[in-house]
Amino acid sequence: MIRKVLKLVYGSLPCLVLSMFVTQTMAQSDDAGKLLQNGLADGKYLLTGYLAPVVKPLSLGLNQGWYNTAKPHKTFGVDLTVTVSPMFFPSSDSYYTVDNSKLTEVELLTKAGGTAQTQPTKVPTMLGPTDPAPVYQKKGNTDPANQFEGPGGLNIKKTVGNYIPVPMATLGIGLPKSIELRFRFCPTLTQDNFKFNLFGIGVMHDIKQYLPGIKLLPFDLSAFVGYTHMQVDANFGKSNSKVIEQDERGVFQVNSTTIQGVISKKVSVLTVYGSVGYNIAKTKIAMKGTYDFNDNNKADAGEVNPLTLAFAASGPRISGGFRLKLAVFTLHADYTLQKYSSVSAGFGINVR
Repeated sequence: MIRKVLKLVYGSLPCLVLSMFVTQTMAQSDDAGKLLQNGLADGKYLLTGYLAPVVKPLSLGLNQGWYNTAKPHKTFGVDLTVTVSPMFFPSSDSYYTVDNSKLTEVELLTKAGGTAQTQPTKVPTMLGPTDPAPVYQKKGNTDPANQFEGPGGLNIKKTVGNYIPVPMATLGIGLPKSIELRFRFCPTLTQDNFKFNLFGIGVMHDIKQYLPGIKLLPFDLSAFVGYTHMQVDANFGKSNSKVIEQDERGVFQVNSTTIQGVISKKVSVLTVYGSVGYNIAKTKIAMKGTYDFNDNNKADAGEVNPLTLAFAASGPRISGGFRLKLAVFTLHADYTLQKYSSVSAGFGINVR
């Protein structure tokens, strides 16, 4: 059943990141499921470390690609822009630390057939190497039959690179008073028992007009606020032996907000732009319903809403880039320095 939980994170990936993550994740999910089956508290601790290096850059990636100029559209001006933002992760995110003193029911071993680790030890995250996978056992039970493997990584650095790509499409519409609304929207997508939806709204407003002494200077200065919500729902259904009721489901939810000051200068077909601001990115992964992890086949022995994992990736950001506008077409690229830095590049159709 943890196969379904992990697929929550990647069920949306055909819209958001490389589809190869989905199939490779399935190969690891059975091992991850054993972490929950051998103790919920320990499973939450281990899965949080395992998933965080993927979830955090993905959530920050939803704050990328909102604009490529500080000048709002004229009234009823429009643009449609598609951006791809590789979110870079450090090599240290390939591993997380497991401390046996923080585990209550299981313990990490030195290797298969080995002894319990006596010091905090690094094991692969989902981004890390596939082998060697960590080996656990029930605390105090040294029977080799009691040992089990945890999940290894997907070896992303070797197969893709040290980044997670996040594509996004944004529509901008100019309003009076130098206000521009920007929208992101993906119609609800349903595949098998999974449902994906995404919605975002942003507001850009020219603030230079309110600043005496600089409002006539030849550059643009605006404030921008953007919010993106992404959610994946999975209906686990009775096909899974550990599901007790019919309405058990999983939820993968991301809420990302960015607040920025944006400045730009246009010279002929070239616009140079930059910004400073702050990101607020929060993610929740949850299992809703009642589950029989111990195979008791009794509803009153089940775990109710057994799993909720919360992740945050808030912090300051600063970016700079350029845009080329050729007739109604635009090409842009920028670099953002933040908790997980990114290079973004995109193409748009712009009618002011």
